[in-house]
Amino acid sequence: MSKVLIVSDSHGFTDELIELKNRHTDVETFIHCGDSELSRNDEAIDQFVVVRGNCDFESHFHYDEIIDVGGTKFLVTHGHLYNVKSTLMNLKFKAEEMNANIVCFGHSHLLGIEKINNRLFINPGSLRLPRGRKERTYVVLNFKEQEVYFHVYDFDGGELEQLRQSFSLHK
Repeated sequence: MSKVLIVSDSHGFTDELIELKNRHTDVETFIHCGDSELSRNDEAIDQFVVVRGNCDFESHFHYDEIIDVGGTKFLVTHGHLYNVKSTLMNLKFKAEEMNANIVCFGHSHLLGIEKINNRLFINPGSLRLPRGRKERTYVVLNFKEQEVYFHVYDFDGGELEQLRQSFSLHK
C-alpha cells in the first residue's frame, strides 16, 4: 500500500512541516502544493515534492509537477494560474491533458475533495491560514488495489473522522 501526504499554504511555517514528517514516517511521498515561502534548501521541505505558488519566489520550483506513485499519476500545482478560487474547469482540462488521476492544489486555503470524471481533485486546506473552518488541515491518501482512501487531519487535533472516505479511480 502506498501513502501520500498532501499539504499546502504553510506560508513560512517550518516546524509544522518537520512535525508532519516525524508524525507520518510511513508516508512514502510528501507533496506541498505551494506557498511554502521557503527555499528549496530548507530542511522543512527536503522530502517534499514542492510547486511554486503565488507567494513563492524560489525560481527552482516549477508551477506544475507530474509524479507517479504506484502507477497513479498526480498533477501537483498551486492553482493560482488555473483560477481555482472561481472554478475547477481550467484545472480539469489540464488534468485531462496530462492524463492525471489525482490533482493536488491549494491557493484558496479551503479544504476540498471532489471527484470529477474519474479524477480526484484534492485541496488540503492550509496549515497557516485556513478558510471556511478553524482546523489547520492536511490530507493523507492510502492506496490499496483500485481504491484510494483519504484521511483528513487537523494539525492540532488528529484525524477528522467524519471526513474519512474512499474513492475508486476507475468508476
